[in-house]
Amino acid sequence: MRVVVQRVASARVEVAGEVVGSIGAGLLVLAGFEVGDADPDLTWMAGKLARLRIFPDPAGLMNRSVLDTGGEVLAVSQFTLFASTRKGNRPSWSRAAPPEVAQPLFAAFVTRLERVLERRVQTGVFGAEMQVHLINDGPVTIGIDSRQPE
Repeated sequence: MRVVVQRVASARVEVAGEVVGSIGAGLLVLAGFEVGDADPDLTWMAGKLARLRIFPDPAGLMNRSVLDTGGEVLAVSQFTLFASTRKGNRPSWSRAAPPEVAQPLFAAFVTRLERVLERRVQTGVFGAEMQVHLINDGPVTIGIDSRQPE
């Protein structure tokens, strides 16, 4: 499992001009899945994101997590995080899990994240053509891969 997480002042996802998910201050999480991802990847990532200290404390240092701040989370499925440009300029997504595998993984990941946060996580629509709007706060943008835990 691979994510790109952005600290945002606000974010929303639209499908066909309709807002399907919207948050204020918190995290925008773009989440991609590959064949072989399983419960341990989802659980580890949910915990990592909930406890990731990228929000400022009173001294302005990044010492607070979305759990600490009570911030919101918007999760968007993003298979393109597994793009490979090894063979030329046209990306291949052969490492990305097919939709029938990725969709239940995404749903399970959102459920785990909601359990850790003890609140609802907003989402996009799996497989839909989405427009993601955000105001990146900082900016702070971090990539995390469950197969390379750091």
